[in-house]
Amino acid sequence: MADTLFQPLNAGALHLPNRIVMAPLTRARATRAHVPTARMATYYAQRASAGLIISEAAPISVQGAGWPWSPGFWSDEQVAAWLPVTQAVHDAGGRIVAQLWHMGRVVHPSLNGEQPVSASATTAPGDAHTYEGKQPYVEARALGTDEIPGIIADYVHAARNAIRAGFDGVEIHGANGYLLDQFLRDSGNFRTDQYGGSIENRARLLLEVVQAVVEAIGADRTGLRLSPNGDAQGVIDSNPEPLFAYVAGQLDKIGIAFLHLRESRTTGSFRPSDQPPLSPVIRQHFKGVLILNGDYTSQEAAETVAAGKADAIAFGRPFISNPDLVERIRIGAPLAQGDPATFYAGGDEGYIDYPRFDEAEAA
Repeated sequence: MADTLFQPLNAGALHLPNRIVMAPLTRARATRAHVPTARMATYYAQRASAGLIISEAAPISVQGAGWPWSPGFWSDEQVAAWLPVTQAVHDAGGRIVAQLWHMGRVVHPSLNGEQPVSASATTAPGDAHTYEGKQPYVEARALGTDEIPGIIADYVHAARNAIRAGFDGVEIHGANGYLLDQFLRDSGNFRTDQYGGSIENRARLLLEVVQAVVEAIGADRTGLRLSPNGDAQGVIDSNPEPLFAYVAGQLDKIGIAFLHLRESRTTGSFRPSDQPPLSPVIRQHFKGVLILNGDYTSQEAAETVAAGKADAIAFGRPFISNPDLVERIRIGAPLAQGDPATFYAGGDEGYIDYPRFDEAEAA
């Protein structure tokens, strides 16, 4: 059944040789100015055997940049520094899309000197990662209706920059409690204008961003990530099934290249959820390519694709310590364990020094 994962798949303009996707993984190896570095080209090229690489989340603007040393997409300098990364992936035979990120209320003012923005004046739970260590989140201000077109324009600008930088497409980050998710789910959206209240209104910004990016770079190069069940950084919905059924139906009409779900399962998940998975409902309303991400084993992944519940499976942390994850799954080799202490540590250690299985066996 594992052969199921090694069948090719077309997702819009993206031609995947296998159905093992590299999920976006924040690694904090850019500069403080959010410019990609040379070691990032090595890192992504090492993992180019993935059917598709989704880049680490990359902020679309200074306002949306809330993670130290994350690479961005708003400047010409960033575009120029991304070019060797995408070239290295393509030279290694891979495909890579850029994940576009606005963190909303989880941006700490110490990173950009601004009060964070969100759907409403709310505060994320817990602490923010900053250059000075962890600090409590501060209250966000509600975006004015007159500011919304500027947010959409930032997504479009970033998407165009990603294409200029050689990416094969983009994935809009609408998941995990970040800005678009803050508008979408009702735990943090208390607006009474056209962007709050009803399902249609709360989904409006997300869908406007998707439509604008589609018009800029093409539906066949545009994907979206959602996290439809469970809490994500204090963002959750009181009635998620009709919300995500509506969103899925609208995305199907737009015709995006793929929909990627970060689904916290009730068991076997890094962050388990007490809500049942919504991918079966979403699958009924979205007929395009569906990618699931939820701490799957290779066997579970193969079974899920074989059953038609998804078209591909995204793996996250296993790709950190197994640059040759695709080959390891193919031959049934054991997976190397990563060191969490180096996930965001900067430098080469725990980033580009994990050996392939054949190298580890020869050592």
